[in-house]
Amino acid sequence: MNCQEALRLLHGYIDGELDLVNSLQIEQHLQDCRSCAQEQANDLALRQALRGGELYFKPPEALAGRVRVALAAADAQAQAPNRAPARPLGRRWRWLGAALALAAVVIVTWGLARGLANPPADNVIAQQVVASHIRSLMPDHLTDVASTDQHTVKPWFAGKLDFSPPVVDLADQGFPLIGGRLDYLDNRPVAALVYRHQQHLINLFIWPSTAAAGAQLTVDEGYQVEHWAGSGMTFWAISDMAAAELQTFVQLLQQQTGT
Repeated sequence: MNCQEALRLLHGYIDGELDLVNSLQIEQHLQDCRSCAQEQANDLALRQALRGGELYFKPPEALAGRVRVALAAADAQAQAPNRAPARPLGRRWRWLGAALALAAVVIVTWGLARGLANPPADNVIAQQVVASHIRSLMPDHLTDVASTDQHTVKPWFAGKLDFSPPVVDLADQGFPLIGGRLDYLDNRPVAALVYRHQQHLINLFIWPSTAAAGAQLTVDEGYQVEHWAGSGMTFWAISDMAAAELQTFVQLLQQQTGT
């Protein structure tokens, strides 16, 4: 299966609508093709973002009053003297019901369009981080360079990225480095460093950023996700370990990297 065929079937695969043969073929293609795998991750992230509460539009309280006033005016106009006989009651209510349904569709569509036009960037990236973390846990996806030596991992990225990610080893603090790989987030190649804490894996994604932000911890799909920025880089750490342990890991990294 080539990329064109895979992308044509991707939505059906995500929705569980493909037959067994096509499902197996596209699964194999996604394992082998980083670009199509990222398209899948983006689609999953968008789907999750659309379920977020920030996309729901709450009509202003005054809207209900304006609707009641408009209905009362329409009713008074229909009952005014010297006019043509009013339409049968059933037709009037059907007409009003259709008008209200149309108004509801317009309100919902407008609210959704507002949300899609300006989706919270961090929410979308967080979903991509979760998808990349989950994908890394598949066989042979965790590292491109497997090493506990930061002086082996850091040079490996040279020539593969347009920046040099900070690489530190925290083995003495209980968070040994086990390797790194290339990944793709926020529409660009990024560095992914992999650490271990007891039985838990940590993915640390790094790429350039001019923003400066303090650490922000969220929970997404059952994973702890920590995000911060500094020294010209943005950092996203994700793991299934306890929030306090991930925060300890982040604080150690910030001390070592000056972020």
